[in-house]
Amino acid sequence: MKLSHIDESGKANMVDVGDKNVTIRTAVAGARISMKSQTMDLIRNNEIVKGDVLSTARIAGIMAGKNTSSLIPLCHTIPIDKIDISFTFEDDTHLSIEAFAKCCYKTGIEMEALTAVSVSALTVYDMCKAVDRSMCIENVRLLSKSGGRSGDYCYDGE
Repeated sequence: MKLSHIDESGKANMVDVGDKNVTIRTAVAGARISMKSQTMDLIRNNEIVKGDVLSTARIAGIMAGKNTSSLIPLCHTIPIDKIDISFTFEDDTHLSIEAFAKCCYKTGIEMEALTAVSVSALTVYDMCKAVDRSMCIENVRLLSKSGGRSGDYCYDGE
C-alpha cells in the first residue's frame, strides 16, 4: 500500500486534493479516561475548583478541531460544518469522550475529530490533575468515518 503523504523519493508531501470531488464527510473519534472514583464524583457534581470540567473540555475540543491544520503539518485547512463533543460516565472510574466532526469538502475530517477528542481528554486531565495525577487517557481512536473515495469505515473492536 502506498502512503499518500510520501512522494516518490520518500519525502513528506502534502496531498493534492484539487481533483477530488466535494462530498459530505463525517468522522467520530473516541477516547477514554480512567480515574479515581473520587475524581469522577467531583466531575459529576461540578465540584472541581477550576470550574465546569465537561463544558471546558467540550469547548477546548471544538477549538482544537477547528485548528487541526495548524497543529498537524500536512493536514489541509478545511471548512468545518460541525464539531460536537459528548461525554459518557461509563462507571465509577471511566469517562468516555466522543468527538463528531462534519464537513463538505474534498478531503476527510478524521484528523479534526481525533484532535478534538484528544484535546478534550487532555483538558479533563488538566482540570483534574490537582486531585488525581494518576488519570490515564487511553484508546484514542477513529470510531467511524463516512464520505470520500475510500468509503465508510467503522471500528470493529480489533
